[in-house]
Amino acid sequence: MARISGVDIPNDKHICIALTALFGVGRSTADKLLDELSIKKDLKTKDLSEEELVKIREYIEANCSIEGDLRREVSQNIKRLIEINSYRGIRHKRGPSRQGTADSYQCQDQERQKEKCRHKKKGSNIN
Repeated sequence: MARISGVDIPNDKHICIALTALFGVGRSTADKLLDELSIKKDLKTKDLSEEELVKIREYIEANCSIEGDLRREVSQNIKRLIEINSYRGIRHKRGPSRQGTADSYQCQDQERQKEKCRHKKKGSNIN
């Protein structure tokens, strides 16, 4: 297995797909990288020469922020948003609503529940 930035790249996949195993490298970044280095995209990782792997490693280290650095940067951005109490920061602090429901639907559901309770109270006073 080829190793780039501490991550094992799968041998049995095309290199443009295998590079997406790195956090911060997607298909478009991998395609641009391979175009600039003039490496064929349809080559499997196991078919790459050592020189080509070294080229890829050097290019990624020089031009891309990946793995630990990128994760650290993202978490710092989220912490900053939470500290300044922006809307996005508040949403991060709150976390996702249950079962993937949107807040607007939750709110509507709560209103319906309140309506049911109001009707029950009115009905119980009559008896």
